[in-house]
Amino acid sequence: QVQLVESGGGLVQAGGSLRLSCAASGSIFSIRNMGWYRQAPGNQRRLVAIITSGGSTNYADSVKGRFTISRDNAKNTVYLQMNSLKPEDTDVYRCTATGRLLDGLDFTSWAQGTQVTVSS
Repeated sequence: QVQLVESGGGLVQAGGSLRLSCAASGSIFSIRNMGWYRQAPGNQRRLVAIITSGGSTNYADSVKGRFTISRDNAKNTVYLQMNSLKPEDTDVYRCTATGRLLDGLDFTSWAQGTQVTVSS
């Protein structure tokens, strides 16, 4: 009932930048948290960054100072600005959102994931 559509992944050289976007749509009453995790096939999912509806943020130590998460509540969209990219940032990045539907039920949704590849 909530769809997340990502964009912005791709291939970049080390030191470069990428900006990921993720837009939520559907029977949404409100969105509490939006964020990004990374998960290569067969690997454990790991937090990259998360942002609350009030704008509070939390980052993985490995990306602090390089990545910035932001959101546009009016557009139900979250962004991840990725600067000073390193080869170890290579992974599949998945957007997630939690909130409440119009029928009053809570939801947690995940996007399919977008590949980020950083070449050395």
